Amino acid sequence: MTKPAFIITIDTEGDNLWQNHREIKTENARYLSRFQSLCERFGFKPVWLTNYEMATEPVFVEFAKDVIARGQGEVGMHLHAWNSPPEHDLTGDDWRWQPYLIEYSDEVMREKVLYMTRLLEETFQTKMVSHRAGRWAFDSRYARLLIELGYQVDCSVTPRVNWRNAKGAPQGNGGTDYQYFPDRAYFMDVDEISKPGRSPLLEVPMSIQYKHPAWLNAVKQGYDRLRGKYRSPSVNWLRPSGGNAQQMIGVAQQCLARGNDYVEFMLHSSEFMPGGSPTFKDEAAIEGLYQDLEQLFSWLADKTQGMTLAEFYQYKKGAA
Repeated sequence: MTKPAFIITIDTEGDNLWQNHREIKTENARYLSRFQSLCERFGFKPVWLTNYEMATEPVFVEFAKDVIARGQGEVGMHLHAWNSPPEHDLTGDDWRWQPYLIEYSDEVMREKVLYMTRLLEETFQTKMVSHRAGRWAFDSRYARLLIELGYQVDCSVTPRVNWRNAKGAPQGNGGTDYQYFPDRAYFMDVDEISKPGRSPLLEVPMSIQYKHPAWLNAVKQGYDRLRGKYRSPSVNWLRPSGGNAQQMIGVAQQCLARGNDYVEFMLHSSEFMPGGSPTFKDEAAIEGLYQDLEQLFSWLADKTQGMTLAEFYQYKKGAA
């Protein structure tokens, strides 16, 4: 590999799920071709990490089949436990609480992962090898399931971020604490997923950098602990939030300067549609998003090479 990889991951899911709609719509499927075309213009290949409602949306299925057929991207698996078959009521109102998959029993976890894998493979006629957990929640049981079903790469880890305060089931312990996980790709130890090991599952953590110097983060966290609070340090993601092109470039620059062999971008499919998310509420906001993407992609174009997660896995496997 002559240049570091630029990996584009899109959580491909229903419209504006932030508002906890009881009925999930999938209109955003009609807005994805513009982003795909932008990626192709720069030689980048998005990974469409697809959940249940989008895997059954005809417009997205047609779009994604074309992307796969032309070798211009990848479809992977993304699972929202609360609305992914088979149904299992964990909390009395899973649509309200949106529990994490790792809060369900081993049996229910297995059934849901198996169902989604089969649905995607039958729909797109291709083996599923890439995955991201819904709401970023991952554990050893989940890792073992993925390996059993032939997945090769996961990208659920968000280094420096602690999701413990983000509740799923009211009786649960919150999400996964990734504060001390690696920020580089590693073959995972399935018994202790924060450490490299000998499993065949490659973890590709999100590109996330501290907003402040390490010493200042340590001071802030020490102060928080004295007050009985356990917040994550302040971070920037390689993720659009409206008018943050330079901030994203800064994150990518830091990752590359640290010697990383990839940078990883993420967004939700619904964020390409006006009103599909709280961040991009109208057409003007979407135009601003594409201006930011143009700046970021232009900066990355001569410094990286576009790769899917599956392609990056093949590179890492060969380099191991």
